[in-house]
Amino acid sequence: MEPLTAAQQELYDWLVEYIRTAQHAPSIRQMMKAMNLRSPAPIQSRLERLRTKGYISWTEGKARTLRILYPPSRQGVPVHGAIAAGGLVEPFTDIQEELDLSTLCQQPDYFALRVTGDSMIEDLIMEGDFVIMQKPPANETPKDGTIVAARVDGSGTTLKRYYQDEEKILLKPSNSRYNPIEAKASQVEVQGVLVGVWRGYNARQHLRQASNNLPSTTLGAV
Repeated sequence: MEPLTAAQQELYDWLVEYIRTAQHAPSIRQMMKAMNLRSPAPIQSRLERLRTKGYISWTEGKARTLRILYPPSRQGVPVHGAIAAGGLVEPFTDIQEELDLSTLCQQPDYFALRVTGDSMIEDLIMEGDFVIMQKPPANETPKDGTIVAARVDGSGTTLKRYYQDEEKILLKPSNSRYNPIEAKASQVEVQGVLVGVWRGYNARQHLRQASNNLPSTTLGAV
């Protein structure tokens, strides 16, 4: 299809999201407000160009019949590999699949990892879960207790709670059966900070079974 101008693209993107969320077309007044315009003329002009270029259509004389002809494909969070919640494994190096979480987040600095192991079970993170991580800002140190994906030089990458004492880093599991990992600060690279956990329905039963083996005081939400 013919490419859009910046103004046309802005309106089109807004229409796609509005219709996806509201399940009906917006009014001209709503479009004016969203585009920060005081007159309907620019909106009507952009709509006509979008229709001419084949992006949208509507039924003449009928209100709120605008529809998106070719909705853009849903975007997902790239899955960069597996992350250990037990011992250390080889660090992730490439994108193996994509986890579709377009309704949850579309942040360019988000990525997902599939959990292996059970060292974070007391934080209700179990094997098979997807943890949604955010790339940390450059030169910013996570707060103590933050759950991170950390790479330890010469060992691999792991999901743990992060603690720093001057030049020493402690990566602490949330399972009393595992020992913390200690390393020099220069040997640890924080590759992501936890922002969410995604779990399929069938995994919930396994989590309940695993949780039954833990003291009730140890359970906490992420």
